[in-house]
Parts: sequence; structure tokens; C-alpha cells
Amino acid sequence: MAAARLPCELVCLGDVGLLTERARQLKLPLRLQAYDGAAPAAPIAGTLRVLHQPLARPSVPGKPDPANAPYVLALLGRAVDGALGGEFDALVTAPVHKGVINDAGIAFTGHTEYLAQRTSSARAVMMLAADQLRVALATTHLPLTAVSAAISIDSLCEIATILARELETRFGIRDPRLAVCGLNPHAGEGGYLGEEELRVIGPAVERIRAAGIRATGPLPADTVFVPRTLEGFDAVLAMYHDQGLPVVKHAAFERAVNVTLGLPLIRTSPDHGTAFDLAGTGRADPGSLAAAVQLASRLAAQQR
Repeated sequence: MAAARLPCELVCLGDVGLLTERARQLKLPLRLQAYDGAAPAAPIAGTLRVLHQPLARPSVPGKPDPANAPYVLALLGRAVDGALGGEFDALVTAPVHKGVINDAGIAFTGHTEYLAQRTSSARAVMMLAADQLRVALATTHLPLTAVSAAISIDSLCEIATILARELETRFGIRDPRLAVCGLNPHAGEGGYLGEEELRVIGPAVERIRAAGIRATGPLPADTVFVPRTLEGFDAVLAMYHDQGLPVVKHAAFERAVNVTLGLPLIRTSPDHGTAFDLAGTGRADPGSLAAAVQLASRLAAQQR
């Protein structure tokens, strides 16, 4: 991707030795340049500025090592500090393997939760965007058995407020329209298939609407993504990870971008995971990463 002409200058945080070796292995005509904190110049295709952060152990493609888990978190921490301090205009993260970090004895549930804690944000909202399709999540990386207890009237109102606000301020959508999914099949079927819609989601939607946000729901998740229905909304608020994200990935895998809302910085990432089976092969598709860089650059430009 560094070989392409981009609308911004990339600063890659990583081990320069690792990057040099991978470029040589994949026969990439890439020139690495040490990042010294100087103001960016015009981007040069084929040149990548690198802020060197040394690995704890040498990396073998496709074979994650828990010993390098602190290195991964150190990269994230340095990037966040740079973004908060105005050194960087936006943060684009690559996929991480949560299990490997946990295997190192470090409690970690995902970027979204880590960034919220690191930036002292009351709540971060995960949203995937692809063209006009935008899906935000009421809960993120939780087992299904924990989802119901994690949803409350207050949390849904807070998430919807963040979503509506940032659709307007970051994406330029005036008076956005939100579709709020139910949790159960058929949005609970009037209480016969679950009571969360009656006890929590419905009352939350009423409160959200009373606050001046155009929200509709709870809607059955199996029909809200029908194109004709989607035309009436600017974003969908799904109740859990696999309720909303499979639709986005089916429609626009390798083009969709994950955006974290509710942070004091801009953060985007690809819509996929680590794909260890493709590491070092040169067959990985960088499309979603490129889209994440493009969107981060556009959002940063609007913020200036």
C-alpha cells in the first residue's frame, strides 16, 4: 500500500528489521525512512516512514508469539499518545489476535475497549461503514450469553446519542435517521420470543426520540437490512457483533472500514482479522486497510 499515491503521509509503527525482512521476502520495492517527528512532507510513493519499536522476539509469519503481546500494546499506546498530543492526525490500526494477547496473561477484549480505556472515554462505539451502509453495535466482543444483561436503556440512549452526533459532525449527515434492531427473532414477537424489546429496547427508543434523534425500532434484524428498508435510514444500531457485521462483510468485504466513535481521536481499521494463513505469502488483499487509510485521511481533513 505504501507504493501507492496516498492523500496523506503514513507513519508506520513497528520493528524496522521485521518490515525490512518482509519487504525483501515479498520482493517489494519499498524504501523505509526513519521517522524523526518532523513535520510531514509530500508523500512519496514507495517510501514509508517508520517509527521503530523493537520486537521482543523475532517474528515468524503466521505463527504468533505471546511474548510479543506487550510489543503490540506498546505500539497502540504510542500511537494513541501521538494522536492525543497532535503528533498524528488519525490512527489506523491493523488487526490483532485477542487470544494471543490473553495467552500472555494480559486482559484484552479488543481495540475498541482498549482505546476507550486508554483515552478515558466514557464509551466507545464500534461502527462498520461501506459506502452508504453503516452499522453500529450496542455491544462488541461479548459471548452471546452476556449480551442481554449488557444492554440497558441508559446504554442504548448513550450509544445512539454518540452515533447520531458523529454521523452529523464527522460524516456530514444532517439529522441522521437510525434503525434500532431488536435483540430476539422478530423483535421479540410482542414478548412471546423474548422481553428485551418491551423492557429495554422499546423504552430506550422512546427516550432517544424524545431527545430529538430520529430513531425507529425495535425492528426485526432479519428484515431491517432489506435494501428498500435501508433506504430510509443513515445507520443501523445492532444489538450484538454477529447481528450486524456479517451483513456489512457480505456486502462489502475488503471495502468496509471499522470506525470507532466516541473517542477524542480518529481511529479506523480494516473490517477483517489477522488471517495468519496468508501472512508472508503476498496473497493478502490490502483493500480494506487502504479504505481505512483513505477514510481516516478524509475525516482528519474535515476536522482541520
